[in-house]
Amino acid sequence: MNSSMALASLAWRMARTTDARLLWKAAYNFGFKGMRSVQRFKARLKQGRTFPPFLYISITNSCNLRCQGCWVDVDKPQSLISFTDMDRLIRNAKKHGNSYFGILGGEPFLHPDLIRLLKAHPDCYFQIFTNGHFITDKIAAELRRAGNATPLISIEGTAVISDIRRGRKKVFNRTMAGLMASVRNRLVTGVATSVCQSNFDDLVRESWIDELIRLGAHYLWFHTYRPVGPVATSELALRPGQVIQLRRFVIDMRNRKPIGVIDAYYDDRGEALCPAATGISHHISPFGDVEPCPIIQFATESIRDNGGDLYKTMTESKLLADFRTTAAKATRGCVVLERPDLLKEVVVRHGARDTTLRRKALAELEALRSRPSQHQPGNEIPEENWLYRFAKKHWFFGFGAYS
Repeated sequence: MNSSMALASLAWRMARTTDARLLWKAAYNFGFKGMRSVQRFKARLKQGRTFPPFLYISITNSCNLRCQGCWVDVDKPQSLISFTDMDRLIRNAKKHGNSYFGILGGEPFLHPDLIRLLKAHPDCYFQIFTNGHFITDKIAAELRRAGNATPLISIEGTAVISDIRRGRKKVFNRTMAGLMASVRNRLVTGVATSVCQSNFDDLVRESWIDELIRLGAHYLWFHTYRPVGPVATSELALRPGQVIQLRRFVIDMRNRKPIGVIDAYYDDRGEALCPAATGISHHISPFGDVEPCPIIQFATESIRDNGGDLYKTMTESKLLADFRTTAAKATRGCVVLERPDLLKEVVVRHGARDTTLRRKALAELEALRSRPSQHQPGNEIPEENWLYRFAKKHWFFGFGAYS
């Protein structure tokens, strides 16, 4: 199957297996309005203002799992961003053209106001990063009624590996139950995997992609494991050759399989990029802290600053601006992995506070050793699929960050 046939087959499969209203919401709220928000982002850059078109919000620190390498304080007392604060920040972002929001945790479905939030903003689109354990048919039906959210369900390996990676028993079966409930209720359904040493051979293979298609998943997101947090588990990190192998596999599957394949860390030419360094995305912690990205748990601002005016807070943040400049000058890849020493300098330079409950983020940063990331000059693999290449060239690339 060539790339055009694969795209046509994916479109036909989605038309047959999802609610038409949900497809329209995804195409308009995420597709069209998302592209428009990037155009506004690029216009702001020319004026020297950086406000990301895509915001990621960790709405709670609570989770029922204990994953290897997790950086969230899931074992600490529960903290939730209130509905009032979430509603205000989304309304503020919408004033500046934003329509897409990534919802993270912990486990987002442990927040009692998640569905309420979706229904309060029918003109937005939400991608919910979840382990799937709380997606019952009842919850999936609520998501279908809301119409503006896609569950991105994390699968970290086979039944045995999933239990090891996620720190609990029977994780795989419960995750698959959530996946099937989503598919049964005709949701646009995705699968995410943090690719590491223990799941590479099982999941970076064509038979796994075929199985996801058979199960009804519409898209997947492979991202590489990052050894950070209180128990970094560095032995799970991929070797440089495996990162290249994963990239080649992703390109190949895009060309031949009727399933969407997301990757956020390469441009159309196959050159590495960091979404936070380009300014296209930043992160809100479960406590309302404004952070460069989810794995950088330091902040000098909060969503409650400036009377809740998130645009003002982000565009005037010296910490975020310094991070973007420092990271882009150092590497096109992940500065956390490659140059944790530079990240520490930024944190210290601005007196940024530790946004964790464990209050050990600086010590964890100091303990990190430099390791390779997706930036491997001379090994670039350009996009081959015409649609992905066009989209990345116009709506998801370096934005001048590395010039």
